[in-house]
Formats: sequence, C-alpha cells, structure tokens
Amino acid sequence: MPDRQFSDPRLADLYDLGNAGSEDRDFYLRLPKHAPEDILDLGCGTGLLSKAFARRGHRVVGVDPAAAMLDVARRDPQPANVEWVGATSESYRSDRRFDLIIMTGHAFQVLLSDQQILQTMQTFAHHLKPRGMVVFETRNPALDWDAVWAREYTVATKHGPVRAIRRMTDSSRAPDYLSFAWDYHFPDTTLTSDSTLRFPSQTEISVFAEMAGLAISDVMGDWDGSKFDQKSSGEMIFKLQHKGA
Repeated sequence: MPDRQFSDPRLADLYDLGNAGSEDRDFYLRLPKHAPEDILDLGCGTGLLSKAFARRGHRVVGVDPAAAMLDVARRDPQPANVEWVGATSESYRSDRRFDLIIMTGHAFQVLLSDQQILQTMQTFAHHLKPRGMVVFETRNPALDWDAVWAREYTVATKHGPVRAIRRMTDSSRAPDYLSFAWDYHFPDTTLTSDSTLRFPSQTEISVFAEMAGLAISDVMGDWDGSKFDQKSSGEMIFKLQHKGA
C-alpha cells in the first residue's frame, strides 16, 4: 500500500508544495531526443513531469498506485496526449511500447523486496522499445543518510499554514533500509505518514537488470550528468537498455 503521504487526499494536496525543486525534472525533460516520443512515467505521483512531457508533444502514460495522487493529477486542465493508470510498477502491463521509461522522485526506493525490484525491472523490459531507454535514480547507499535526513518546511494552504517535519524512526532493520516519519501539523490536526526506503547497491541493481534482460549503459552521480562517485555522489542515476541494444 502507498504511504499515507501519497494515499491521504489531504497530504497528496501538499506534495507539490513541498517538492518544488526542478533540477531533477529539468534533467528528465532533456532526455527525449525528438518529438513525439512514447514515454512511460512509473510512479508519476501528481503528474507534474508527465504533463510537462505531454505539453512538449510527447505521448505519455502516467502510472501510480496512489489514487489520491492521480486525483490531483487529473484535477487541472491537461493535454489530451497523457493517460493516467492506477497500478504499481510491478503490476503494470499494457500492449504499448515506449521510447523512454522513467521512475523519478526516488520512487525506486519504495521497492523493498528483491521480488518487487525484479518485477519492476521486468515491467521496464516488457514495455521498452528495442532501442528505448530506462532512466531512474536511487540514493547512494554509501553515504550516511541518517545524519542528513532530518528536514522541515512550512507551506501555505487555503486552510492555513502546514508545518511538515521529517524524523528518523528506525534504521536498524538492515544496513540497506531506512525508516522515517513525516509529521504534518495542520491548524486543526496532525497527520503522520510512516515510510521505509531501501538503498540497493549498484551491483544489486545490475544483477536485477540482467535477470530481466536489461543492461546498464550509464550511471551518473548528479543531475549535471557527472559520473557516479561512490565516495561523494548523492545520487545514482541509471540508464538501462535492452541487452545488445
């Protein structure tokens, strides 16, 4: 089940307000080489990136398991060349094939089991055109995320200011897992969303990709396209293609 911050309509309304950064979105928007391309956005959330691609002339399918997030995506006027689908990255299947498949916002890290990762890789492989490309990011597991994970911000809403505070809850499950909670302080109540993320290694991702018939063509460490450095890079941004493509 999606975390409460995605499944609760009141929290879904806050998502875009608390995630205003554009560096990663600009990176993904630069990926298509020509228009129109067929693009699959897995874990599309409120659809900001899907709609941005569609407005540039691309044909887009946005997939997300959280109905509340898709409700936000459908709310505003949008291009006709975007389709919304309620499904997980593991379960989504269609007859369509795509030039570009993306999974942004570190959504890959909500895949907690080996089976979920493998099934998602199989979704990539099943829907990717012969010379297509998969791009997604996950955080570098070599860094000490416990030390930098605390965060808070306040956003203005029509119901008044909402203060959001992220705190660690339990990082002892396993070395490559991290658990935390967001406390959302509304004027009339406080809502809490608990989350656990997995931090797979580059080697693990390579193994799962190969099992699905995919190969890593590049690993970047930042949104400027610089190469991944295990000691210092915060991101691992993967490009995958069919083997032999």
